[in-house]
Amino acid sequence: MIQNVLQYSHAVLAAVLLAWGQVSRAHRLPLFIGAVFAGAGAFAAHHDAFWAMACCTIGALWGLAAAVDVFDLGWRMRFSLVMTAGALALLVLWPTLDAMTGGVIPCPRWVEERVTFRLVAGLDLRGGLRLVYSVDVSEAVRDKRDRYYEDMQVELAKVLGLHSGDERPGDAILEKVREKVTLTPSREDVGRIRLEVKDPAEAAKVDARFLERFQGELAFSRSDDQRVLEFRMKESVASQIRERAVGQAKDIVHRRIDEMGLREASVSTRDEDIIIEVPGEDEASFAYIRDIIGQTARLEFKLVDDETDFFGPIARTATPESLPSGIRFDRETVPLGVDESGEPRARANTYVFMARSEGETSTQALSRLKEWTGTLQLPEDRDIGYEMVYETDPATLAESEAGWRTFFLKGRAEITGDLIRDAAATPDQSQGSFGQWLVALTFTDQGGRIFERITGDNIKRRFAIILDKRIESAPVIQNRIPGGRATITLGSNDPEVQLRDARKLEFVLRSGALPAPITPSNEQRIGPSLGRDAIRLGVQGAAAGSILVLIFMVFYYRRAGLIADLAVGMNLLLQLAVLCSFNASMTLPGIAGLALTIGMSVDSNVLINERIRDELRHGKSPRTAVEIGYDRAFSAIIDGHLTTIISGVVLAQFGTGPIKGFAVTLIVGVIASVFTGVMVSRVMFDAWVRSLDRTAKLDVG
Repeated sequence: MIQNVLQYSHAVLAAVLLAWGQVSRAHRLPLFIGAVFAGAGAFAAHHDAFWAMACCTIGALWGLAAAVDVFDLGWRMRFSLVMTAGALALLVLWPTLDAMTGGVIPCPRWVEERVTFRLVAGLDLRGGLRLVYSVDVSEAVRDKRDRYYEDMQVELAKVLGLHSGDERPGDAILEKVREKVTLTPSREDVGRIRLEVKDPAEAAKVDARFLERFQGELAFSRSDDQRVLEFRMKESVASQIRERAVGQAKDIVHRRIDEMGLREASVSTRDEDIIIEVPGEDEASFAYIRDIIGQTARLEFKLVDDETDFFGPIARTATPESLPSGIRFDRETVPLGVDESGEPRARANTYVFMARSEGETSTQALSRLKEWTGTLQLPEDRDIGYEMVYETDPATLAESEAGWRTFFLKGRAEITGDLIRDAAATPDQSQGSFGQWLVALTFTDQGGRIFERITGDNIKRRFAIILDKRIESAPVIQNRIPGGRATITLGSNDPEVQLRDARKLEFVLRSGALPAPITPSNEQRIGPSLGRDAIRLGVQGAAAGSILVLIFMVFYYRRAGLIADLAVGMNLLLQLAVLCSFNASMTLPGIAGLALTIGMSVDSNVLINERIRDELRHGKSPRTAVEIGYDRAFSAIIDGHLTTIISGVVLAQFGTGPIKGFAVTLIVGVIASVFTGVMVSRVMFDAWVRSLDRTAKLDVG
């Protein structure tokens, strides 16, 4: 109903402007431009494009204002700009004013649904949510240990005379290394690696040159027969890794929260814990924040080892009594690359499927599957991956999570998330994929080269894309992929679910992967961190200071002071609207910033009024005095405000929490102060002086 009213209103306005333009040759151009905007607004209203309609309405009103014979065209354009800024500010603030006044300023639901901006009280004023996450620093130590393990494999291939050069040896060479040396990263001690040379005659090859490569950060001991070496990460190195992991996790969590919008969130650390305090009361927003913060976003690309039917022998010997409920063994045909003639090879392999039991969550089903696979004897350089399996109801076409299946993977990640430059959720343009979504990845230069080499060497093999130890997809490499780009398809076939997951994945990949997993250890809702008296006195102090400034302006500059006060009111309206468009939380430091910018806004008008006074003393006419006063005060206004903006930028860059909130409020207030001091008050002054007769005087105190 409302859309129809708006559509027809814009259409009528377009018709009126067109008709007016036909009879008024002097104003035909602005009227025709306004008619075009009004017609576009009708089209936008028909398609419920709210902000496009709002912008077109402004364009139509500008055309109308340019055609009205009031003063000159320049004044009308400035007046239109001021009115436009005020109207947009009121529109942005409308839902917030409704909530703040308890419905005294009612906002229609239709507008409330389309204007999603809100300005809410901050954590210190009304409380919010405190989350405590523990960083699994042992995982960061294990990652560092695993990189030593991979480097040792390469160095062993060289010292044993099996490989040379800077390129990483292939699987065939590494298999020969394993025939001569057993290299075992400990599963219990995340900082330990055991090296055993099988042939005593070759033990001497693991000499000082090999040990020098690793002894900077690893301590080692050697057996009496020189065949066994035990490497252990030095405690000082492990401590640095733990501290770095916690610090990086804090920075990434903070970046993720900041990218959600200005939330005045406070992020701090305590030992191996990250403490996040988020203001607000919206449980849906809190659930989204928990989800985003908790995602590790550890992205890995691993080749699937389809040459080995790992689960085949287990399926032949296992009895139903020895298996957890819901597990079954299935067979599938898997690609094995191409033969010497270029023909694709394939074979049948076994995989495990774990069905989700009734009343069981998918996470619980995965935990049961991992508990069972943890009892299997895996080769040191192999791993098991898990992918969600969905089933579709043939009657409703609704999807549900059926369970999990396994993949037998090569242990080494060919590509990791640190080689990703950008990620973007995009529609799937492939044939038959209407409405589907995927995440497009752009690799760094190094990542692009590695990806091209890996895809070229493994045509017709499966390449698993793993996010947070869960396989998102395992596509078959069809040909070499140059250009440094790849895509991640999402598991569900439901477009809405895909879009939600794609945007979430884009968000966490762009903000960065956590260096180690984090797990929630504590959560609590908290009340205002400031007492009621402190809040009341702080707000009263800010309000009293602002009111005294406004009263002084009227008392000292008379009518010119009243114009300054109206400009200050416009300044406050614009500040609140801009902060609301950020979905900001208003804290007590933010309120202090508002009070400070009110004083600074008045300062601009003081400079202007004093310049006008000087010109009037020199005998200038009111209109000339106003023009010269604004022209000569402009440079001083810009200089004074620019230095404040520089200070605010520094505070915003290096400050956190309330300090950053104060800085952002200050910067927004200074920019609004320049606009209102130079533009808004100028419009009112010009209207005033043009309405005076030749003998009247300006009342500037």
